[in-house]
Amino acid sequence: MTYATDRLHEEIAYVAYHFHWGLADILDLEHADRRRYAGEIAALVTRAGAED
Repeated sequence: MTYATDRLHEEIAYVAYHFHWGLADILDLEHADRRRYAGEIAALVTRAGAED
């Protein structure tokens, strides 16, 4: 199975934007780890928005 290039770019941009990590560091992550970080960031953003 291949992972959609557009989705991969979205994950990279999301993690880079919120964690300020470089491209090489993000690409070094296993797919499951990168997805987990993206999910955790989304939860934090959602929670912060609910508190406003």
